[in-house]
This record gives sequence, structure tokens and C-alpha cells, in this order.
Amino acid sequence: MTRSPESKPKPRSFRQRYDDIEARRAVLVARLRALGSNAQAHPAYKRAMKLLNETFRKSKLAQRLAVLQAAAWLIDILERLTEMM
Repeated sequence: MTRSPESKPKPRSFRQRYDDIEARRAVLVARLRALGSNAQAHPAYKRAMKLLNETFRKSKLAQRLAVLQAAAWLIDILERLTEMM
């Protein structure tokens, strides 16, 4: 039994994957900056910014998704902490 070529999804190009990950990074940076001054005083804020900038840029494309997930986790924590303040 052979499959038609239409049944297989076309692999996304490097550029498409790169652009998708950059868009996710931009969303996370915007979320982080929207937290305000209370969150900026917290050490996790600086760590999240470092993940989204330095660590992200140094990582290979395949590893960048994991870096974004770690940053998203830290931002979630910061959002919860600033709600309490």
C-alpha cells in the first residue's frame, strides 16, 4: 500500500522554524516587560531576560525551544508572585 504525497505534511524550512521561534520569543519578552517594577526587582526577572537574550542567542535552533520553555516557566512564576504583591 502506497501513500499519496499529500498525506505527508511538507517539512517546514529552517527559515519558517526560525521565524516561529523568534515570534514566540517576542511574545515572552513582551509578557516579561509587562510585569512592571515589582517583578523587575526580583532576581528571576533578570534570569528570564538572560534566558530570552544571551542564552537564546547562544543556543542552536533545536535547543531554543527548551530555552523558551524555561523562560516561560520563570515568567509564570513571576506573574503569580506579582499578583500576590
